[in-house]
Amino acid sequence: MRSTEPRASPHRRGLIIVVTLATAYVASHFFRASNVTIGLDLMRDLGIGPEALGGLTGAFFFGFAAMQIPCGFFFDRFGPRKTVTGMLILATFGGAIFTLAPTWPILLTGRVLMGAGFGVMLIGSMVVISRWFPPDRFSTLTAMVLSIGLLGNLAATTPLAWASEAVGWRIVFGAAVIFTALASIAVWVVVRDAPPGHPFLVRTPEPPREMLQGLVEVLRNPALWPILALNFCNYACTFTVQGLWGGPFLREVHGLTPIEAGNVLLAAVIAYQIGMLTFGPMDRLLDTRKWIALGGTLAVISILAVLALASRPPVWLPVGAMIAIGFFSASSTMVMTHGRGIIPDRLIGRGMATINTAVMFGVACMQSISGIVVGAFEPLASGARTETAYRALFGVLTAVLIVAIAIYSRSQDVKPSEQMKASAAE
Repeated sequence: MRSTEPRASPHRRGLIIVVTLATAYVASHFFRASNVTIGLDLMRDLGIGPEALGGLTGAFFFGFAAMQIPCGFFFDRFGPRKTVTGMLILATFGGAIFTLAPTWPILLTGRVLMGAGFGVMLIGSMVVISRWFPPDRFSTLTAMVLSIGLLGNLAATTPLAWASEAVGWRIVFGAAVIFTALASIAVWVVVRDAPPGHPFLVRTPEPPREMLQGLVEVLRNPALWPILALNFCNYACTFTVQGLWGGPFLREVHGLTPIEAGNVLLAAVIAYQIGMLTFGPMDRLLDTRKWIALGGTLAVISILAVLALASRPPVWLPVGAMIAIGFFSASSTMVMTHGRGIIPDRLIGRGMATINTAVMFGVACMQSISGIVVGAFEPLASGARTETAYRALFGVLTAVLIVAIAIYSRSQDVKPSEQMKASAAE
């Protein structure tokens, strides 16, 4: 085995490793997005309101966010292979608890554990990409990971709606738990932390005090904070629509059936995947990251503003808006890539974990707040939420993104061409 490793192309083996991690990432996207399809069913089965549904959905991201900084330490000390495998095992236990839970508090516990376990997937993939490939490939390969992971979002739309009606959501979730367990085995067998000869493999692990100092160094970087502001709000606002309230909005306000709403969400996920493949290599083509992120976010703001202002529009408008949000929300990956550009390799685990903490903590907060916003309006006699409640939610999301983009506009761009020159000089 060892004798054959040097003959294999490092990039080819790195690609196999990245695809393995991306495949495991599918489970994370399925579980995080599933409530947009079965949310009304959970509310009915458990007798809970929108506030509790928002809290249940946000719990995944609170667990996700809570593990980012610890896992950043784990990545820098133990490497992606051990860290991702161990945390996928935790996610498997969380998924099993959620699947078997009879009450809301136990569902909440399982959801938190799933979020904590899956919290390592994206950062682990990014760390591997950073060590196996040159800097100018980071955005493209990260987009590829997210695109593959989005198969989980696809499964959480029409397929989940259809399967839930046929056999119930618990059986479907049980199958997803088994997939997660198999993914943890695949990661352990396939993934390697770095290519042969990489400094990480011969490093002297930092003692805890030095690792903490590295985190402080990341947080003291003034160039990072405007990026964190948009990271906190961007994905949070779009996923509050795509991952929680988009389905109920289409069903309660515009009268779509669960399957029809699932079809729209499916189209939105496909649009997101197309967006990932579009925005991913764009930084190399345009030699900018900041302005791509700004343009994509401004497009999302415009769409959310239309949903907030339009009263009883024809059904094609909200359907088209959902799909368009899916496409333009892919620009959020460029914000992550922008942040990666200012972090040195020796701090990559802690740096990317810090960035992803902002992303996922933002989602957790926004989804919890969204339940409060929607729940603040009296429902109809049928129990359905009113159009006014959803328009208020879209208005809040619009305002949040406007503030975030105003802060982010003060950030300094990191151009791929400059990074490649610096890497060549080293």
